[in-house]
Amino acid sequence: MGMNIDNLKMRSNVLQVIRIFFVDRGFVEVESAINIRCPANEMFIDAPVLADGSFLRCSPELQMKRIISEGMDKIFQIGSCFREGERGNLHNPEFTMLEWYRTNSNYMDILADTKELIREIALEICGTTTILYNDNDIDLNNWVTIPVDSAFEKLAHWCPSKEFDQDRFDLDLINKVEPELPVGPIVLKDYPVEAAALSKVSSENPLVAERWELYIGGMEIANAYSELIDPVEQRMRFEEAARRRVDMGSVAYPIDEDFMSCLNKDMPECGGIALGIDRLVMLFCDAKCIDEVRV
Repeated sequence: MGMNIDNLKMRSNVLQVIRIFFVDRGFVEVESAINIRCPANEMFIDAPVLADGSFLRCSPELQMKRIISEGMDKIFQIGSCFREGERGNLHNPEFTMLEWYRTNSNYMDILADTKELIREIALEICGTTTILYNDNDIDLNNWVTIPVDSAFEKLAHWCPSKEFDQDRFDLDLINKVEPELPVGPIVLKDYPVEAAALSKVSSENPLVAERWELYIGGMEIANAYSELIDPVEQRMRFEEAARRRVDMGSVAYPIDEDFMSCLNKDMPECGGIALGIDRLVMLFCDAKCIDEVRV
């Protein structure tokens, strides 16, 4: 596919708006290592392995939380991340991620940030909050939040938080739930605890975690949660995820003890998010393939 100069200019504009947005709100831009020793153990995310046994990061999450634990209260990072074997119209083995974290906040505070950020990008770049994507007018002022259980009960006819089954959950999410979501900004909120390895358990319902995912134009754009800061529970979740990875024939990564140490240092309450820059740019370029918006 040939290089699209207009899309690359749009990408540059989006990145500039993002940086100004966060700097104006008192966030500090940080940069962490791409070559790491201990990726987080998550069920279906595989980190590319290098010749020396280290890995390319799937996310800067653990490193950024270590920065939070040292006393910084609002940070963001834009950088390359990598995932093994992911290739398609919406996937590339290397992609660009925006992550931000702030203390004394939770996943709903991060949702408020996200709404404001995406509206700001639209206004600065398009002069309007209504964009055209894939022949659909999408109003970025009109956000709808749906509990995960409600979406599954309506579209897949079962309640995942009460009878969780990982394989069934993943298949029904892809085949029954996601295809039926409206094109406008849709937030799927409160995932089963088993599907939220790094998220805090809800104080209102112990069967779900404070995690949400954002879909726009049929694409998953972002994944956010109230961060799990209990070191005992976090170690148990990492160990369980490692066992399940081994059972399914995947590599189990060593636990990042530097990260665990930061949890043991009275890590403050915080919320965080990972947002895919490439897919966000696709929306504003009306692009159908990730290759249209990156080199």
